[in-house]
Amino acid sequence: MGTEPATRDVRHDARGAADRRIPPLAPGLRVGLYGGSFNPPHAAHRAVSLLALKRLRLDRVWWLVTPGNPLKDNHALPPLAARLDRALAMARHPALVPTGLEAGLGTRFTYDTVATLVRRYPQVHFVWLMGADNLASFHRWQRWKDLAALLPIAVIDRAGCSLNATATPAAIALGRWRIDEADAGSLADRPAPSWVFLHGLKSPLSSTLLRQRGVS
Repeated sequence: MGTEPATRDVRHDARGAADRRIPPLAPGLRVGLYGGSFNPPHAAHRAVSLLALKRLRLDRVWWLVTPGNPLKDNHALPPLAARLDRALAMARHPALVPTGLEAGLGTRFTYDTVATLVRRYPQVHFVWLMGADNLASFHRWQRWKDLAALLPIAVIDRAGCSLNATATPAAIALGRWRIDEADAGSLADRPAPSWVFLHGLKSPLSSTLLRQRGVS
């Protein structure tokens, strides 16, 4: 009986270490990287990921559950382990892989995380995934132009965001590298910078909205 708490702690530590490892990879895989605090994860996260899997012909979508967003107040952010547990419960698909690898790498900004992955796994085809609402603030991200030069980007439409998103500073600056939506299936094989705007998802859900409604 006296050893039970210690045993549970060891298992918890092992689980935490596994959550922070880079998921298995193989040369030639096409992997979407979908970052966020996932506070909470919701059905639109899953819908975005499934749309990207199909339209971009990806093999996996990793949900990069961040330790904290540098552009947001993280004071009330639930622990990473709790958000990972909820993300796993929401994903419910073998190709959707929630991971806390940023905590394992010790990176704070998206550029640093992506640069590390691209450097370590040059034979993997990574694609950055973001909602159209994030494109509006993309020009405020740390080294956003360098990030766009590291890997292709897919922007997934959000309800009410289409026109505003494509008129933002980042969308205008990257405009000449935007490919036609009909060619989205080839995005993962294209050199960066290149990006596509995907329509077809109109979910109004967001983590912010759910927190405002008291869903956590």
